[in-house]
Amino acid sequence: MIIKKQTNQTLHIREKQINLLERLSNACGVSGDEAEVRRIVLDEIRPYADEISVDTMGNVLAIKRGQGGKCMRVMLAAHMDEVGFMLTHDEGKGIFRFAQVGGVNSHFIAGKPILVGPNHIPGIIGVTPIHLTKKKAQKRPIPLDDLRIDLGLDNNHNIKIGARGAFATRFRKQDNSLFGKALDDRLGVASLIELLKYAPANIDLLAAFTVQEEVGVRGASVAAYQCQPDMAIVLDSTPARDIPGDSDRESKSYNTHLDAGPAIYISDRGTISDPRLIRHIISTAEAEGLPYQIRQPGGGGTDAGGIHKQKGGIPSVSVSVPGRYLHTPISIARISDWESTLRLVYSSLLRIDGDILASPR
Repeated sequence: MIIKKQTNQTLHIREKQINLLERLSNACGVSGDEAEVRRIVLDEIRPYADEISVDTMGNVLAIKRGQGGKCMRVMLAAHMDEVGFMLTHDEGKGIFRFAQVGGVNSHFIAGKPILVGPNHIPGIIGVTPIHLTKKKAQKRPIPLDDLRIDLGLDNNHNIKIGARGAFATRFRKQDNSLFGKALDDRLGVASLIELLKYAPANIDLLAAFTVQEEVGVRGASVAAYQCQPDMAIVLDSTPARDIPGDSDRESKSYNTHLDAGPAIYISDRGTISDPRLIRHIISTAEAEGLPYQIRQPGGGGTDAGGIHKQKGGIPSVSVSVPGRYLHTPISIARISDWESTLRLVYSSLLRIDGDILASPR
């Protein structure tokens, strides 16, 4: 069988890809309630996958088979969920106590507009105004117990305890920058959709759009057990530390920058990346003249933390688009970094063969 040579020349971020990211970013998909994002994913990938399933956790699993002989089974994972809130107690008159879902800093959520439930009921995270706050209390961080989600007096929308709330931020593009909520990890989701559309013929591409990453990489663990891949690459977004006023911005731990290209993980709190895959991706970047940066070892984690421990061990690595202000109501990423990440991962997939794992770790 003759396999047509593929190149990465068609993989660019254009208006179509940005429009898809806008839909994904504006969708609400707090951990455990990813249905809205899942519907977008399913609609996008149906024409391109050989098999599609949704498992009991809610992960979307899609397969695009390669051509020729026995192909390497390569899992690409991107998580659909985002950080947010869950209603925990109804105090009446549309006011609810709530809990955080995932890593949200309560210091900056007071007064922020949110959307609650599948119907996107608008609300606000209410706090006592400064006029009614004692001076000592004004200097302290606001305890989460002092905040409420307020949906207004006329709460006739059948909102129940357990409903999720997401930031109400609307996506926008400005020059080379993208602004929106949940760019962690809707950037990865949009990239994985694109990679599935242009799946290389030299591999079996196992696409896993996972759930509940923000609360412990739960969906990825189940997806990897079911997919049984030979290797895995996780597509995510990682915090950029080039922030004005950040005295620790030149830290050598947990540090990336905008405009420096995709961030390749050496290790984080949950994973030590497979050195063979690190070398493969770096050598691909250098051969293709693509920018890259090393996401210095440190905290945080990705779906790789759940994937690499499945089966007899799955060689895994993460590649992320850097973004400022992640896990806040609005993040900023660069189109150029996103495109470089997409092209690097695609080029790395094209260069995969049966010998890639034969070398010593």
